[in-house]
Amino acid sequence: MNTYVQQIMLGTVTKSEVQAKETMRRIKAAGYDGVELNRFMIHPSSFMVRALTRAAGMPTGNGGKLNWQSLLSEAGLTVPSLHTDLGSLEREPDTVIGEAKGFKTDKIVITGMYRFDYTDEKTVLELAQRLNKAGETLKSAAMTLLYHNHNVELLPLRAGVRAYDVILSETDPELVGFEFDSYWFTDGGADASAWMRKLGPRMKLWHINDRGTRQSGPAMTPILKADSMELGTGNMDLNGLWEIARDNGVEDVILESHKNWVDKDPVKSLELSAKWLHNKNKP
Repeated sequence: MNTYVQQIMLGTVTKSEVQAKETMRRIKAAGYDGVELNRFMIHPSSFMVRALTRAAGMPTGNGGKLNWQSLLSEAGLTVPSLHTDLGSLEREPDTVIGEAKGFKTDKIVITGMYRFDYTDEKTVLELAQRLNKAGETLKSAAMTLLYHNHNVELLPLRAGVRAYDVILSETDPELVGFEFDSYWFTDGGADASAWMRKLGPRMKLWHINDRGTRQSGPAMTPILKADSMELGTGNMDLNGLWEIARDNGVEDVILESHKNWVDKDPVKSLELSAKWLHNKNKP
């Protein structure tokens, strides 16, 4: 599978053009094929977006002021997909499509809904219809729409039915595919492997991460907090998930780890994770 890094990891190491070029160089040297981009990070972002990402421990940095086409091209890196929000895609589809095509990708990913009630079935049904409509718009432009999950889609709507069940059942497979994030469903207490099997060929991209604990010295308590980890250093069954992703026909896997980076260094972290990825990709 082709391997990529999610741009959300790079806000603190793309504060200037010089720093961004060095980061791209190290991503390429680590063996990655490219970077998955976020529209809110390739344009100057609003105060609200900067505040939300900073609160999550993943600040956007100054990447919105940089020329990402030039940075990626110079480093020999490609773009598997472009993340955006559903509202922007509905309001200005031609602009979003044009930007994606400018980066030579045919995949646009909706990254989940903010301030959205995933416990209300009517609201989730309406979301599915909006996704279908946006997917139809993209299909007419020879593009593909994908939906990226977090853990909120696991909220129950009624007995035995979760929001993600409705999103799967009520979206048209010809119009809406999925970028599955196995970390977030594991974080939510779900069996990521079962959901990946359920997605089958509708799973077009895979967001990979590991989950565990980082401990040095005696613990104050026998209960440790789990967080993002470098691939192969946590407790997720990544080997099993890899096989399912391959069976599903996934060609692109994207590393998206969070703020718990080794030595608080996202580049060092992605370099360590690259070793696991490239070992899996050996013939």
